[in-house]
Amino acid sequence: MSVIASILAFTTLGGIASAAVAGAVLLLPAATRSRFLPHLVSFATGALLGAALLGLLPEALERAGPARGEAVGLAVTAGILLFFILEKLMLWRHSHEGEFHDHGALQLHRDKASAMVVLLGDGIHNALDGVLIAAAFMTSTPLGMVTGIAVIVHEIPQEVGSFAVLLNSGMSRGRALLLNLFSSLTSILGGILAYFALGEALGVLPYAVAIAAASLLYVAMADLIPGLHRRADAGASVAQVLLISLGIGLIAWIGRD
Repeated sequence: MSVIASILAFTTLGGIASAAVAGAVLLLPAATRSRFLPHLVSFATGALLGAALLGLLPEALERAGPARGEAVGLAVTAGILLFFILEKLMLWRHSHEGEFHDHGALQLHRDKASAMVVLLGDGIHNALDGVLIAAAFMTSTPLGMVTGIAVIVHEIPQEVGSFAVLLNSGMSRGRALLLNLFSSLTSILGGILAYFALGEALGVLPYAVAIAAASLLYVAMADLIPGLHRRADAGASVAQVLLISLGIGLIAWIGRD
């Protein structure tokens, strides 16, 4: 198999597999989903934090090198500010359309805005995964296969978490599945672009990874965690801590050397 065919095969497989597992949530009955969704959002919080702080950010720092650590930090800061501004613009547009009649309406629009932010962050992350797969295959076929399998396994829990965020925003199951699939398949675009312009793509990779980390951090810290605080009873709080820890732990286990 040629290098470009291997890149296309692994990026396509990774996108479809991760989206398919996330879409398996659709098989749950409506009543079960409504009980399960808050727990899935807790898991999503941990998965997003783990992916950003244990996966993306260390990778960005390693690729940038010690001399450029401050530049990576600046990219993360700029990314958080960018996503704050984007969410503010979305909320401002809705508020001026007279759609905020109560706190519930405000929270609904916040959930919708965070869904768009996580889709953007996922798209960037998945495209960068495609770049990594392409770089590995252009080094050697065995390295490409190992990297491709690692990326696929890494993406599954993150896509499950992202799918939970989309459902939490009030999006229909079909629309959430379709958008999640499109976001996952941006890895194909990243792989193709890297194959034809590898040197240039790798030059900006650390900073693009840092911005992707910023998007996941922003959604977890600014949107999901405040929503979890709405349930303050002891049982729910313990479950939230355990599930957040599970999400972080799963990402750490998958990303271990």
